[in-house]
Amino acid sequence: MKLFKKLSEETQSTPKTASDNSNETGLGTFGGVYTPSILTILGVIMYLRFGWVVGNVGLLGTLIIVTLSTGITFLTSLSVSAIATDRIVKGGGAYYMISRSLGIETGGAVGIPLYFAQALSVALYTIGFAESLVDAFGGLNQLYVALATTIAVAILAITSAEIAIKAQYFIMVAIILSLLSFAFGHPLETTNIEILGASERVSESFWTVFAVFFPAVTGIMAGVSMSGDLREPSRSIPVGTLAAVGTGYLVYMVLPIILAMRADATTLIEQPLVMKEMALWGPAILLGVWGATLSSAIGSILGAPRVLQALARDGVLPSWLSFLGNGNGPNDEPRIGTAVTLGVATATVCIGDLNIIAPVLTMFFLTTYMVLNVSAGIEGFLQSPSFRPTFKVHWSLSMLGALGCLAVMFLINAVATVIAALIVLAIFIWLQRRELETTWGDARRGIWMALVREGILQIGEEDTKNWRPHILVLSGIPKKRWLLIKFADDLTHNRGMITVCSVLPSASRDVSQQSDMQDTIREYLDKRGVQALVRVVTATDFFDGAKLLVETYGIGPLTPNTVVLGDSQEPSRRDRYCQLISHIHKAKKNVVIFQEDSDRGFGQHRRIDVWWGGLQNNGGLMLLLAYLLRTDMDWRNAEIYLKLVVPEQAAIQPTQANVDRVIRDLRISAKSQILVSNGRPFYDILHESSQNADLIFLGIRTPGENFTQYYEDLQSKTADLPSTVFVLAAPGFSYGEVLSDR
Repeated sequence: MKLFKKLSEETQSTPKTASDNSNETGLGTFGGVYTPSILTILGVIMYLRFGWVVGNVGLLGTLIIVTLSTGITFLTSLSVSAIATDRIVKGGGAYYMISRSLGIETGGAVGIPLYFAQALSVALYTIGFAESLVDAFGGLNQLYVALATTIAVAILAITSAEIAIKAQYFIMVAIILSLLSFAFGHPLETTNIEILGASERVSESFWTVFAVFFPAVTGIMAGVSMSGDLREPSRSIPVGTLAAVGTGYLVYMVLPIILAMRADATTLIEQPLVMKEMALWGPAILLGVWGATLSSAIGSILGAPRVLQALARDGVLPSWLSFLGNGNGPNDEPRIGTAVTLGVATATVCIGDLNIIAPVLTMFFLTTYMVLNVSAGIEGFLQSPSFRPTFKVHWSLSMLGALGCLAVMFLINAVATVIAALIVLAIFIWLQRRELETTWGDARRGIWMALVREGILQIGEEDTKNWRPHILVLSGIPKKRWLLIKFADDLTHNRGMITVCSVLPSASRDVSQQSDMQDTIREYLDKRGVQALVRVVTATDFFDGAKLLVETYGIGPLTPNTVVLGDSQEPSRRDRYCQLISHIHKAKKNVVIFQEDSDRGFGQHRRIDVWWGGLQNNGGLMLLLAYLLRTDMDWRNAEIYLKLVVPEQAAIQPTQANVDRVIRDLRISAKSQILVSNGRPFYDILHESSQNADLIFLGIRTPGENFTQYYEDLQSKTADLPSTVFVLAAPGFSYGEVLSDR
């Protein structure tokens, strides 16, 4: 019995039973539907540790522990019932429910550890059975008994789930016999009921005892892993699970009263098999232990392969393991999965000592229950039209159940909780990177929709403290102007949003093609690692479409504040292009024009020249954009040079001191460079000083009279320069305050 003495403190008894595929005649039926038998849920904790619980915290403390534990279990049952009555629950049980609610990554992150927990549980129960058998009869080899038992239950499961279920009727008889023998038993000594238990000197604390007892009530998920074998899971799971909770609570509330009446607290603590001493026929208690362990082993060997089968069929497992999704016979039984589970269990039996991993197994089971509560809570909170369970549960109850599970996990074993969480997180990240595609929807989109809705309603007018770049990129086809999109992506660096836009000519394209074009562009961006929204419109020409986007794109206050354009080199289109710049400026949006050096691109990403005239107007925006650009990985080693031109040598020193002071105050790493014109034209100085830069920022004037001629002259005078960005700041907004705001 030494294994179970240890496991009753470190792991849960999580028996699993099955249902007949067609007739729903699994162990424990209630009203003609599947009910997980509470007799197997009672399991080892009832026989070996219930007296210890009562002795330590007394009758009152035990009843409180039972009520708190069952309360958490009851809330989890409500969540399971809500999910089960909202959708068809196919094979995979808890994994299936979670993956269809929170996505395949979350389902897989919980489902893979859950499979191994169930598979290793087979070994846990067969080793326990072997230990108790050897203790009772002696002369037997524990390892050989455990191996033989493991193989026997696996053969039973491979042969037929129906036969395995019927075998549990005999086990149930043994458990009932043990309970009756205990109920009609006798006191060990004359005693008074000790409400508060033994003295503090010899007893454990309330929460320590709670942690030991709680695993005894976690078997309520017994039938969920067999969901694919139930004829009507949406009806059977809620009724069966809730019936098990109610029955378990009744039994657990009666047993401590009997124990407290038959022995004092010290005796209950010191004698692990005190129930055997009290029973009318002592060996019946051993039959109960054997029945509980065998029933649990059979349930685990039936449930684990079905979870494995569902994982393989959904593509969660690597493709070379897809054969594990195969089923056999008219009932689609996972015989290959059962054979694999037998291998895992057999290897574990050979190791023999489960005490090291037992706490982590407990956490995997409890993590499953917690995530099921979260799934039901989120679905209920979002009030998605698709979530219409016939068994209605308020979302707050499900979230309360999730918090209860989390609290219990830390109470039982904080270290094991952290280890289990890290394993689940690692699997989640692995699955997320694989970018699995599913054919079903889940609640994640609903979660983001709820957050976006609330966020948009809370966003006020743009202010200097919370300014972020929200960029509208008028790129056309991304392949032709990829560097333009890359520049916009470098500017945001996960701080803002990008929308890549394209205009389809209405004369040559049908409006129905907009959606297809958006999907094509989005797929292209995803492959290149750019996170962006995509918008395609149809218009008579590019400029009309661009004006339409500038005027209408966005929701409420969440509209683009910056428009990024490629430079137009076509003389016949220059007037319309300059009109577009003027239109964007009048719409109070920043204009950023990217003039690409097709030969060098961004060069070495080492030097950014900002031709600066102070923090006012364009100067503040240019410095802000240069700072944002350098936060990107490609530009992290770049130097920013603030360049100013002064008319004479005497102005260098005061100008240098002023610029250096501004740089210090703004807390931006940049170098100032003051140049003397000595009568030379500005553009000659520009070419001479910035010829080796990787990117140049230049401010442009506000559109007005003769703006087209001005822009043509600008293009001519900046030809042959490295990639250059022309910046026109939106009117009425101080970007200098964005930089200096503390």
